[in-house]
Amino acid sequence: MTNPRQLTSGSTNHLLTNAAVWSHDGRWIYYDVRSDRSGAQFDGNRIERVCVESGETELVFAANRGANVGVVTANPVRDEIVFIHGPENPTPDWQYAACHRRGVLVQPSTKAAKNLDARDLVAPFTPGALRGGTHLHVFSGDGACVSFTYEDHVLAHAEHRKLSQLNQRNVGVSLPTRSVSVPKSHPRNHDGAMFSVLVTRTTDTPTSGSDEISRAYSDAWIGTHGYLRKEGSRQSRALAFIGDTVDASGAKLSELFVVDVANDVGLSDDELVCGTPTTRPAPPRGTTQRRLTYTGNRRYPGLGDVRHWPRSSPDGCKIAFLMKDDLGKNQLWLVDPCGESLCQLTDGDQPVQSAFTFRNDGRAIACVIGDRVCEVDVESGGVVPLTREPTKPTDSPPRGEAVVYSPDGRDIAFVRAIETADGIRNHIFLVSTQRNP
Repeated sequence: MTNPRQLTSGSTNHLLTNAAVWSHDGRWIYYDVRSDRSGAQFDGNRIERVCVESGETELVFAANRGANVGVVTANPVRDEIVFIHGPENPTPDWQYAACHRRGVLVQPSTKAAKNLDARDLVAPFTPGALRGGTHLHVFSGDGACVSFTYEDHVLAHAEHRKLSQLNQRNVGVSLPTRSVSVPKSHPRNHDGAMFSVLVTRTTDTPTSGSDEISRAYSDAWIGTHGYLRKEGSRQSRALAFIGDTVDASGAKLSELFVVDVANDVGLSDDELVCGTPTTRPAPPRGTTQRRLTYTGNRRYPGLGDVRHWPRSSPDGCKIAFLMKDDLGKNQLWLVDPCGESLCQLTDGDQPVQSAFTFRNDGRAIACVIGDRVCEVDVESGGVVPLTREPTKPTDSPPRGEAVVYSPDGRDIAFVRAIETADGIRNHIFLVSTQRNP
């Protein structure tokens, strides 16, 4: 067990995203800044990075005209980041909201910035553009595509709501097939560098006991290059996500799902993909959504109640997620993308307390257990603490939203709140892993 190294200092709160916070070469860690330690107030106006070797910080992007930015992630193969950008010049009818945000791509070396997703708010809508806001953008393992969660402005503000489908959270992807230009028929329309579509399908009122969902969220790419189907062919792009179902008694139940993304998504031009003034954009033809877990008969139905995102091993063979054991404790579980080989990985008296990530060799998972950053062996379920349990009232445990491996698997980045001259602030720490050189 080694002592963690404090990487940042000063009066700023530092917030890490739940994955992909390291630059592709492992030299930098990207973060955003907000006024409150919990991150509930999305009021940061800049994206920064800290040098892992020296602790030097750099400004990467500064928002202007009243906009706020945050939730930054890095491309795993090149010098590029993506993050949430709120509206410039916010007005009473267009302020920061789930359906009023977008993704922005930046090359840190040049500071060049461009919109990830296009927006078109006036029918007939443009193929490859969205009608609302995107959030929590993450590059695919090969760095080519970006996933995100989405909410729809058109439906959220529909004039005749009883005649319109509901605005529901969904998962989408942006592909580099082509850039998208939209008519300037609305002051909040804008072009995008990638072709964006929704890939999940939700239902206003899911049928009890069915696989229909009312919400899709907490998505994660499966594998660096997808996964192998049962018959041996490769599904090159797929996402795991959490979907809200309705059980036989009418109660909401969160379950694990997979969506296989069609290879020709970027060629979709039909009205279904765009949606209409009264209907949600639909997934492109050839995109299929499948349910992996059925937890209704468990003692504690549904997935774990610690906020987390499913994570895939790099080879795409395993998806990790949280589910409670029969004692009501959140534990790590594994399942393959075909819904087979479901198994409980951890079985300790102390539950998993955080989001988590896979090591680059796929042999360990980093998370917080017992207020300590730990590594979990993916084969045995053995838990090795890497940090010490807090012993003083002034010591705070690692925050639960981000426990993120470096690209080489030798370090883990996490955040702790510590006492500073300006009060308690969030700072980034590093701890070494068990990965052999």
